[in-house]
Amino acid sequence: MSGIYIHVPFCKKACSYCDFHFSTSMKYIDEMTAAICKELVLKKSRIQDQVGTVYFGGGTPSVLSTRHFQQIFETITRHYTVDSAAEITIEANPDDLDARKISELRQLPVNRFSIGIQSFFDEDLRWMNRAHNANEAEDCIKRSQDAGFENLSIDLIYGYPLLTDSKWLSNINRALEFEVPHISGYSLTVEPRTALASAIKRGQQPPVNDEQSAAQFGMLIEKLNAAGFEHYEISNYSKPGKYAVHNTNYWRGVPYLGIGPSAHGFDGQTRFHNIANNAAYLSKLQIGELAEGIEELNQHDRFNEYVMTAVRTMWGISLQKILTEYGKIYLEDTIRNSKIFIERQWVIRQDEYLILSAEGKLFADYIASEFFLTQEDHQ
Repeated sequence: MSGIYIHVPFCKKACSYCDFHFSTSMKYIDEMTAAICKELVLKKSRIQDQVGTVYFGGGTPSVLSTRHFQQIFETITRHYTVDSAAEITIEANPDDLDARKISELRQLPVNRFSIGIQSFFDEDLRWMNRAHNANEAEDCIKRSQDAGFENLSIDLIYGYPLLTDSKWLSNINRALEFEVPHISGYSLTVEPRTALASAIKRGQQPPVNDEQSAAQFGMLIEKLNAAGFEHYEISNYSKPGKYAVHNTNYWRGVPYLGIGPSAHGFDGQTRFHNIANNAAYLSKLQIGELAEGIEELNQHDRFNEYVMTAVRTMWGISLQKILTEYGKIYLEDTIRNSKIFIERQWVIRQDEYLILSAEGKLFADYIASEFFLTQEDHQ
C-alpha cells in the first residue's frame, strides 16, 4: 500500500539546529491548507492502490487547527481509498498538545503522534530555542496516553555541548518510564544556514564533539536494547512490531506522494520534489498547477537509494533483491565492496543479507557511500 506525506511548513519558533523548510508566520495558513487539498486532488491518479499510511510532517503540523485537519482528511477520504488499519501520524510539539487539542484530534482519523520532546531539561530546551518546556514535555505524553493515544513516538537529541552523559542517561530513563512503544534518537548535526552553525562560526558555541556523539549513541543503544527495544534503523528504536510503518516503507522503497512545500514523493522510478518556497507553492496551486520538479532515476540511482536506506536498517541489504532487481553485475560489485567492511567487522554477512554490526552503525553513511555505483563503474 502507498503512503501520503504532507509537509506543513509552519513553526512557532525556529529551533537553533533546524534546516527544514518552514515559516514562523501563520498569515497564510488557511491558503496553505486549501493548496494542500488542491494538490491532493491533482495527484490522486498517482495512487492506484489503497493508502496504507498518512504522515503529517514539517515544520510543526500540530500548529494546524482541528478545522484545517478536517479539511485535509475530508479531501483524502473523498479522493483516495484509505485502508481501515492505516497508520496516520502527526508530528507534534508538546506545547500544542493541550487537553483540548488532544481531545479534538481524538475525533479525527489520527492514531499516532510523533512528539518532539528532544530533552526533559529546561536549560537544554532553551539552548535549542524550543517552544516548550520540560513540564509540557512530560504532561503532553501523559495526556495523550490518558486520551487513548497508545501508539506514541518521542524524539530525543544527543551530542550537543550541554548534554553530559548523566543528563543523557536521565533523558533516556525518563522516556522509558512513560512506556512509549517507539523512540527516535538523533545525533545533533550542524547544518549550514542555521542559527547554530552561525553561532559556532562566530565562536559563540563550541563545535559538535564527534566522540561525545558516538559515546552517547552507544549509551542509547545499550539502554534501549536492555529495555526490550529493537534498533531497527540507525535513529529509530521500537518495541517488537511497533515500527513506524510510514518511515519503514520509505526505507523499503514503497511509493508515496509528497504534498506541500518542499515535500518529496517517489513512485518507484521517479522522484518528485516540490518547491521549497511557500509563496511560489501557493501561487502555482492557486492556478491549478503543480509546484514540483521531476527526476527520473536510472538503474544506478535506484540501486544507490536502495543500499543507502537498506544498510541503515536491522534487515540490511538483501543480496537476493539486488540479483533479482538489478542483476549479476550489481551483486558481484556489492559482494566485492563489502569484503573490507566484513574484515573490519563493521558488516556481518548473515545468510543472504549484509547487516551492520554495532560498531558499523557508527559509520553507516560512509559504508553506504562505498557501496554506491556510477555509470563509469560499469563502462
